[in-house]
Amino acid sequence: MAPSIEPDEPGAEQPFISHLIELRDRLIRMLIAVGIALLVTFPFANDIYTYVAAPLIAKLPEGSTMIATQVISPFLTPFKLALVAAVFLAMPYLLYQLWAFIAPGLYRHEKRLAVPLLASSVVLFYLGMVFAYFLVFPLIFGFMAATTPEGVSMMTDISAYLDFVLALFFAFGIAFEVPIATILLVVTGLTTPDALVQKRPYVIVGAFVIGMLLTPPDVFSQTLLAVPMWLLFELGVVASRILVRERAAREAAEAALVAPVPPGGGGGRTGAAAPPVAPAGGSGGGLEVGRELEPGDPDDPTRWSPLTDEEMETELDLEDAEAARTAPPRVRIDPVEDKINRANRLRELDNPLAARQILYQVLEEGDASQRQVARNILSQIDET
Repeated sequence: MAPSIEPDEPGAEQPFISHLIELRDRLIRMLIAVGIALLVTFPFANDIYTYVAAPLIAKLPEGSTMIATQVISPFLTPFKLALVAAVFLAMPYLLYQLWAFIAPGLYRHEKRLAVPLLASSVVLFYLGMVFAYFLVFPLIFGFMAATTPEGVSMMTDISAYLDFVLALFFAFGIAFEVPIATILLVVTGLTTPDALVQKRPYVIVGAFVIGMLLTPPDVFSQTLLAVPMWLLFELGVVASRILVRERAAREAAEAALVAPVPPGGGGGRTGAAAPPVAPAGGSGGGLEVGRELEPGDPDDPTRWSPLTDEEMETELDLEDAEAARTAPPRVRIDPVEDKINRANRLRELDNPLAARQILYQVLEEGDASQRQVARNILSQIDET
Protein backbone atom coordinates (compact mmCIF):
# COMPACT_ATOMS: atom_id res chain seq x y z
CA MET A 1 0.00 0.00 0.00
CA ALA A 2 1.46 3.33 -1.05
CA PRO A 3 1.96 5.84 1.74
CA SER A 4 -0.52 8.68 1.78
CA ILE A 5 0.74 12.17 1.06
CA GLU A 6 -0.05 14.74 3.69
CA PRO A 7 -0.96 18.26 2.56
CA ASP A 8 2.29 19.67 3.95
CA GLU A 9 4.54 17.07 2.32
CA PRO A 10 6.49 17.85 -0.85
CA GLY A 11 4.58 16.44 -3.82
CA ALA A 12 1.13 17.32 -2.59
CA GLU A 13 -0.95 19.53 -4.86
CA GLN A 14 -0.54 22.50 -2.60
CA PRO A 15 -0.18 25.13 -5.40
CA PHE A 16 -3.47 24.05 -7.01
CA ILE A 17 -5.26 24.19 -3.67
CA SER A 18 -3.79 27.62 -2.98
CA HIS A 19 -5.10 28.82 -6.35
CA LEU A 20 -8.56 27.55 -5.49
CA ILE A 21 -8.40 29.31 -2.13
CA GLU A 22 -7.33 32.56 -3.81
CA LEU A 23 -10.14 32.21 -6.37
CA ARG A 24 -12.65 31.66 -3.57
CA ASP A 25 -11.41 34.72 -1.69
CA ARG A 26 -11.63 36.93 -4.77
CA LEU A 27 -15.12 35.68 -5.63
CA ILE A 28 -16.21 36.50 -2.09
CA ARG A 29 -14.78 40.00 -2.44
CA MET A 30 -16.61 40.43 -5.73
CA LEU A 31 -19.90 39.34 -4.17
CA ILE A 32 -19.36 41.72 -1.27
CA ALA A 33 -18.67 44.57 -3.71
CA VAL A 34 -21.88 43.80 -5.63
CA GLY A 35 -23.79 43.65 -2.35
CA ILE A 36 -22.48 47.05 -1.27
CA ALA A 37 -23.35 48.51 -4.68
CA LEU A 38 -26.84 46.98 -4.39
CA LEU A 39 -27.34 48.79 -1.09
CA VAL A 40 -26.62 52.00 -2.97
CA THR A 41 -28.86 51.31 -6.00
CA PHE A 42 -31.82 49.58 -4.32
CA PRO A 43 -33.33 52.73 -2.73
CA PHE A 44 -33.41 54.25 -6.23
CA ALA A 45 -34.73 51.12 -7.98
CA ASN A 46 -38.00 52.74 -9.12
CA ASP A 47 -36.19 55.87 -10.33
CA ILE A 48 -33.69 53.77 -12.28
CA TYR A 49 -36.51 51.82 -13.90
CA THR A 50 -38.32 55.03 -14.82
CA TYR A 51 -35.15 56.30 -16.48
CA VAL A 52 -34.64 53.05 -18.41
CA ALA A 53 -38.30 53.00 -19.50
CA ALA A 54 -38.27 56.64 -20.64
CA PRO A 55 -37.58 55.84 -24.35
CA LEU A 56 -40.69 53.64 -24.49
CA ILE A 57 -42.92 55.91 -22.42
CA ALA A 58 -42.08 58.83 -24.72
CA LYS A 59 -43.36 56.86 -27.74
CA LEU A 60 -46.53 55.44 -26.19
CA PRO A 61 -49.84 56.81 -27.51
CA GLU A 62 -51.53 59.42 -25.36
CA GLY A 63 -53.31 57.84 -22.43
CA SER A 64 -51.30 54.56 -22.60
CA THR A 65 -49.09 53.36 -19.77
CA MET A 66 -46.97 50.37 -18.91
CA ILE A 67 -48.61 47.57 -16.95
CA ALA A 68 -47.66 44.79 -14.54
CA THR A 69 -49.31 41.46 -15.30
CA GLN A 70 -47.89 39.55 -12.33
CA VAL A 71 -48.47 40.13 -8.65
CA ILE A 72 -44.82 40.47 -7.67
CA SER A 73 -43.66 42.31 -10.82
CA PRO A 74 -43.98 45.85 -9.33
CA PHE A 75 -41.32 44.88 -6.76
CA LEU A 76 -39.27 42.19 -8.48
CA THR A 77 -38.68 44.01 -11.79
CA PRO A 78 -37.15 47.20 -10.30
CA PHE A 79 -35.14 45.02 -7.90
CA LYS A 80 -33.76 43.02 -10.82
CA LEU A 81 -32.78 46.23 -12.59
CA ALA A 82 -31.17 47.56 -9.38
CA LEU A 83 -29.10 44.36 -9.17
CA VAL A 84 -27.93 44.73 -12.77
CA ALA A 85 -27.08 48.39 -12.09
CA ALA A 86 -25.11 47.30 -9.00
CA VAL A 87 -23.04 44.92 -11.12
CA PHE A 88 -22.31 47.71 -13.61
CA LEU A 89 -21.43 50.07 -10.77
CA ALA A 90 -19.01 47.57 -9.23
CA MET A 91 -17.56 46.52 -12.59
CA PRO A 92 -14.18 48.32 -12.17
CA TYR A 93 -13.56 46.53 -8.88
CA LEU A 94 -14.74 43.20 -10.30
CA LEU A 95 -12.36 43.53 -13.23
CA TYR A 96 -9.54 44.45 -10.86
CA GLN A 97 -10.11 41.24 -8.86
CA LEU A 98 -10.16 39.20 -12.06
CA TRP A 99 -6.96 40.86 -13.25
CA ALA A 100 -5.23 40.33 -9.91
CA PHE A 101 -6.03 36.60 -10.13
CA ILE A 102 -4.73 35.98 -13.66
CA ALA A 103 -1.88 38.54 -13.81
CA PRO A 104 0.76 36.36 -12.02
CA GLY A 105 0.43 33.77 -14.79
CA LEU A 106 1.08 36.21 -17.64
CA TYR A 107 4.36 37.22 -19.22
CA ARG A 108 5.50 40.81 -19.12
CA HIS A 109 4.64 41.51 -22.76
CA GLU A 110 1.23 39.88 -22.26
CA LYS A 111 0.56 42.18 -19.33
CA ARG A 112 1.47 45.23 -21.40
CA LEU A 113 -1.01 44.15 -24.07
CA ALA A 114 -3.78 42.89 -21.76
CA VAL A 115 -4.21 46.04 -19.66
CA PRO A 116 -5.12 48.46 -22.48
CA LEU A 117 -7.26 45.83 -24.22
CA LEU A 118 -9.17 45.10 -21.01
CA ALA A 119 -9.78 48.78 -20.30
CA SER A 120 -10.82 49.54 -23.88
CA SER A 121 -13.15 46.53 -23.98
CA VAL A 122 -15.00 47.82 -20.91
CA VAL A 123 -15.28 51.30 -22.41
CA LEU A 124 -16.56 49.89 -25.71
CA PHE A 125 -19.14 47.75 -23.91
CA TYR A 126 -20.53 50.80 -22.13
CA LEU A 127 -20.47 52.76 -25.39
CA GLY A 128 -22.58 50.01 -26.95
CA MET A 129 -25.12 50.37 -24.17
CA VAL A 130 -25.19 54.16 -24.57
CA PHE A 131 -25.63 53.76 -28.34
CA ALA A 132 -28.57 51.41 -27.78
CA TYR A 133 -30.28 53.66 -25.22
CA PHE A 134 -29.98 57.02 -26.96
CA LEU A 135 -30.21 56.00 -30.63
CA VAL A 136 -31.65 52.52 -31.06
CA PHE A 137 -34.40 52.54 -28.44
CA PRO A 138 -36.15 55.71 -29.71
CA LEU A 139 -36.08 54.38 -33.27
CA ILE A 140 -37.36 50.93 -32.35
CA PHE A 141 -40.13 52.09 -30.02
CA GLY A 142 -41.20 54.83 -32.42
CA PHE A 143 -41.42 52.26 -35.21
CA MET A 144 -43.41 49.84 -33.01
CA ALA A 145 -45.83 52.54 -31.91
CA ALA A 146 -46.38 53.68 -35.48
CA THR A 147 -47.07 50.15 -36.75
CA THR A 148 -49.50 49.15 -33.96
CA PRO A 149 -52.71 47.87 -35.58
CA GLU A 150 -55.83 49.96 -35.17
CA GLY A 151 -57.90 48.97 -32.17
CA VAL A 152 -54.86 47.64 -30.27
CA SER A 153 -53.60 49.55 -27.26
CA MET A 154 -49.81 49.44 -26.83
CA MET A 155 -49.44 48.72 -23.09
CA THR A 156 -46.16 46.88 -22.45
CA ASP A 157 -45.57 44.71 -19.38
CA ILE A 158 -42.77 46.08 -17.21
CA SER A 159 -41.09 42.68 -16.82
CA ALA A 160 -41.17 41.95 -20.57
CA TYR A 161 -39.80 45.41 -21.27
CA LEU A 162 -36.88 44.92 -18.88
CA ASP A 163 -35.97 41.59 -20.47
CA PHE A 164 -36.15 43.27 -23.89
CA VAL A 165 -33.87 46.19 -23.03
CA LEU A 166 -31.35 44.01 -21.14
CA ALA A 167 -31.08 41.75 -24.19
CA LEU A 168 -30.43 44.78 -26.40
CA PHE A 169 -27.92 46.22 -23.92
CA PHE A 170 -26.02 42.94 -23.92
CA ALA A 171 -26.21 42.55 -27.71
CA PHE A 172 -24.93 46.05 -28.49
CA GLY A 173 -22.29 45.85 -25.76
CA ILE A 174 -20.91 42.64 -27.26
CA ALA A 175 -21.18 44.03 -30.80
CA PHE A 176 -19.00 47.00 -29.87
CA GLU A 177 -16.21 44.57 -28.91
CA VAL A 178 -15.57 43.80 -32.59
CA PRO A 179 -12.47 46.10 -32.82
CA ILE A 180 -10.91 44.35 -29.82
CA ALA A 181 -11.55 40.93 -31.35
CA THR A 182 -10.08 42.08 -34.67
CA ILE A 183 -6.91 43.42 -33.02
CA LEU A 184 -6.48 40.23 -30.98
CA LEU A 185 -6.74 38.08 -34.11
CA VAL A 186 -4.00 40.12 -35.79
CA VAL A 187 -1.72 40.38 -32.73
CA THR A 188 -1.84 36.63 -32.06
CA GLY A 189 -0.88 35.96 -35.68
CA LEU A 190 -4.08 34.10 -36.59
CA THR A 191 -4.73 36.44 -39.50
CA THR A 192 -3.56 39.67 -41.14
CA PRO A 193 -5.33 42.95 -41.99
CA ASP A 194 -5.17 42.12 -45.70
CA ALA A 195 -6.77 38.72 -45.11
CA LEU A 196 -9.55 40.37 -43.09
CA VAL A 197 -10.22 42.82 -45.91
CA GLN A 198 -10.54 39.92 -48.35
CA LYS A 199 -13.16 38.33 -46.08
CA ARG A 200 -15.23 41.52 -45.81
CA PRO A 201 -18.30 40.06 -47.61
CA TYR A 202 -18.43 37.14 -45.17
CA VAL A 203 -18.06 39.54 -42.24
CA ILE A 204 -21.04 41.60 -43.42
CA VAL A 205 -23.21 38.50 -43.78
CA GLY A 206 -22.04 37.26 -40.38
CA ALA A 207 -22.92 40.62 -38.81
CA PHE A 208 -26.51 40.29 -40.00
CA VAL A 209 -26.68 36.70 -38.78
CA ILE A 210 -25.38 37.72 -35.34
CA GLY A 211 -27.85 40.60 -35.31
CA MET A 212 -30.64 38.15 -36.03
CA LEU A 213 -29.57 35.89 -33.15
CA LEU A 214 -28.89 38.56 -30.52
CA THR A 215 -31.73 40.99 -31.14
CA PRO A 216 -35.51 40.57 -30.90
CA PRO A 217 -37.17 39.00 -33.96
CA ASP A 218 -37.54 42.09 -36.12
CA VAL A 219 -35.54 43.27 -39.13
CA PHE A 220 -35.26 46.80 -37.74
CA SER A 221 -33.27 45.78 -34.64
CA GLN A 222 -31.17 43.37 -36.69
CA THR A 223 -30.14 46.11 -39.10
CA LEU A 224 -29.38 48.60 -36.32
CA LEU A 225 -27.00 46.06 -34.80
CA ALA A 226 -25.43 44.67 -37.99
CA VAL A 227 -24.45 48.01 -39.53
CA PRO A 228 -22.49 49.26 -36.46
CA MET A 229 -20.78 45.85 -36.23
CA TRP A 230 -19.60 46.18 -39.81
CA LEU A 231 -18.35 49.73 -39.26
CA LEU A 232 -16.57 48.65 -36.07
CA PHE A 233 -14.95 45.82 -38.00
CA GLU A 234 -13.56 48.37 -40.46
CA LEU A 235 -12.29 50.42 -37.49
CA GLY A 236 -10.58 47.32 -36.09
CA VAL A 237 -8.88 46.65 -39.44
CA VAL A 238 -7.53 50.21 -39.53
CA ALA A 239 -6.28 49.96 -35.93
CA SER A 240 -4.65 46.58 -36.60
CA ARG A 241 -2.84 48.00 -39.66
CA ILE A 242 -1.42 50.79 -37.51
CA LEU A 243 -0.39 48.29 -34.83
CA VAL A 244 1.32 45.99 -37.34
CA ARG A 245 3.14 48.92 -38.94
CA GLU A 246 4.41 50.16 -35.56
CA ARG A 247 5.51 46.68 -34.52
CA ALA A 248 7.40 46.16 -37.79
CA ALA A 249 9.16 49.50 -37.36
CA ARG A 250 10.08 48.67 -33.77
CA GLU A 251 11.44 45.25 -34.71
CA ALA A 252 13.48 46.77 -37.54
CA ALA A 253 14.98 49.30 -35.15
CA GLU A 254 15.81 46.58 -32.62
CA ALA A 255 17.37 44.42 -35.32
CA ALA A 256 19.53 47.35 -36.35
CA LEU A 257 20.68 47.77 -32.75
CA VAL A 258 21.84 44.17 -32.46
CA ALA A 259 23.24 43.84 -36.01
CA PRO A 260 26.87 42.57 -35.97
CA VAL A 261 29.52 45.23 -36.67
CA PRO A 262 31.86 44.31 -39.57
CA PRO A 263 35.55 43.89 -38.75
CA GLY A 264 37.55 47.09 -39.00
CA GLY A 265 34.48 49.32 -38.64
CA GLY A 266 36.01 51.98 -40.83
CA GLY A 267 38.02 53.21 -37.88
CA GLY A 268 41.12 53.79 -39.98
CA ARG A 269 39.58 56.94 -41.46
CA THR A 270 38.57 58.60 -38.21
CA GLY A 271 41.99 59.19 -36.73
CA ALA A 272 42.89 62.84 -36.11
CA ALA A 273 46.07 64.11 -37.67
CA ALA A 274 48.81 65.38 -35.34
CA PRO A 275 49.48 69.08 -35.50
CA PRO A 276 52.37 69.96 -37.79
CA VAL A 277 55.72 70.65 -36.23
CA ALA A 278 58.44 72.80 -37.64
CA PRO A 279 61.23 70.83 -39.34
CA ALA A 280 64.45 70.34 -37.37
CA GLY A 281 66.72 71.98 -39.85
CA GLY A 282 64.61 75.01 -40.55
CA SER A 283 64.27 76.60 -43.97
CA GLY A 284 66.38 79.70 -43.60
CA GLY A 285 63.67 81.55 -41.75
CA GLY A 286 65.08 81.10 -38.27
CA LEU A 287 62.29 78.78 -37.08
CA GLU A 288 62.70 77.27 -33.65
CA VAL A 289 63.34 73.55 -33.77
CA GLY A 290 60.27 71.54 -32.71
CA ARG A 291 58.01 74.60 -32.51
CA GLU A 292 54.35 73.67 -33.05
CA LEU A 293 52.95 75.63 -35.97
CA GLU A 294 49.58 77.28 -35.79
CA PRO A 295 46.92 76.41 -38.37
CA GLY A 296 47.38 78.52 -41.47
CA ASP A 297 50.96 79.50 -40.53
CA PRO A 298 52.64 80.56 -43.78
CA ASP A 299 55.86 78.86 -42.62
CA ASP A 300 54.07 75.45 -42.43
CA PRO A 301 55.36 73.40 -45.40
CA THR A 302 52.53 70.86 -44.87
CA ARG A 303 49.78 73.48 -44.76
CA TRP A 304 46.47 71.82 -45.68
CA SER A 305 44.90 72.38 -49.04
CA PRO A 306 41.68 70.76 -50.28
CA LEU A 307 42.03 67.63 -52.41
CA THR A 308 40.39 67.27 -55.76
CA ASP A 309 37.79 64.53 -56.31
CA GLU A 310 40.29 62.35 -58.19
CA GLU A 311 42.86 62.71 -55.41
CA MET A 312 40.24 61.86 -52.79
CA GLU A 313 39.17 58.70 -54.64
CA THR A 314 42.78 57.62 -55.03
CA GLU A 315 43.45 58.17 -51.34
CA LEU A 316 40.42 56.15 -50.31
CA ASP A 317 41.32 53.28 -52.64
CA LEU A 318 44.83 53.16 -51.18
CA GLU A 319 43.45 53.04 -47.62
CA ASP A 320 40.99 50.26 -48.52
CA ALA A 321 43.73 48.21 -50.16
CA GLU A 322 46.01 48.64 -47.14
CA ALA A 323 43.20 47.67 -44.74
CA ALA A 324 42.38 44.57 -46.80
CA ARG A 325 46.08 43.56 -46.88
CA THR A 326 46.67 43.95 -43.15
CA ALA A 327 43.26 42.78 -41.86
CA PRO A 328 43.18 39.35 -40.19
CA PRO A 329 41.32 36.60 -42.04
CA ARG A 330 37.54 36.71 -41.48
CA VAL A 331 36.04 34.03 -39.31
CA ARG A 332 32.80 32.60 -40.63
CA ILE A 333 30.01 33.11 -38.08
CA ASP A 334 27.40 30.40 -37.69
CA PRO A 335 24.01 32.04 -38.47
CA VAL A 336 22.32 30.10 -35.67
CA GLU A 337 24.94 31.26 -33.16
CA ASP A 338 24.43 34.79 -34.45
CA LYS A 339 20.69 34.47 -33.75
CA ILE A 340 21.42 33.28 -30.23
CA ASN A 341 23.65 36.33 -29.66
CA ARG A 342 20.93 38.62 -31.03
CA ALA A 343 18.33 37.02 -28.75
CA ASN A 344 20.57 37.61 -25.72
CA ARG A 345 21.05 41.22 -26.79
CA LEU A 346 17.28 41.72 -27.16
CA ARG A 347 16.72 40.20 -23.74
CA GLU A 348 19.19 42.68 -22.25
CA LEU A 349 17.30 45.49 -24.02
CA ASP A 350 14.09 44.35 -22.23
CA ASN A 351 12.37 43.11 -25.39
CA PRO A 352 11.47 39.49 -24.61
CA LEU A 353 8.90 39.25 -27.40
CA ALA A 354 11.44 39.80 -30.19
CA ALA A 355 13.92 37.55 -28.39
CA ARG A 356 11.33 34.77 -28.27
CA GLN A 357 10.70 34.98 -32.00
CA ILE A 358 14.41 34.59 -32.74
CA LEU A 359 14.77 31.73 -30.23
CA TYR A 360 11.87 29.88 -31.86
CA GLN A 361 13.83 30.05 -35.13
CA VAL A 362 16.86 28.61 -33.33
CA LEU A 363 14.70 25.70 -32.10
CA GLU A 364 13.82 24.94 -35.72
CA GLU A 365 17.24 25.48 -37.36
CA GLY A 366 19.88 24.69 -34.71
CA ASP A 367 21.52 21.47 -33.64
CA ALA A 368 20.92 19.74 -30.31
CA SER A 369 23.28 21.93 -28.27
CA GLN A 370 21.97 25.14 -29.83
CA ARG A 371 18.38 24.10 -29.18
CA GLN A 372 19.25 23.40 -25.56
CA VAL A 373 20.79 26.87 -25.23
CA ALA A 374 17.61 28.37 -26.74
CA ARG A 375 15.46 26.46 -24.25
CA ASN A 376 17.59 27.70 -21.36
CA ILE A 377 17.23 31.32 -22.51
CA LEU A 378 13.45 30.88 -22.90
CA SER A 379 13.26 29.52 -19.37
CA GLN A 380 15.19 32.54 -18.08
CA ILE A 381 12.78 34.87 -19.93
CA ASP A 382 9.78 33.06 -18.41
CA GLU A 383 11.18 33.50 -14.92
CA THR A 384 11.58 37.28 -15.27
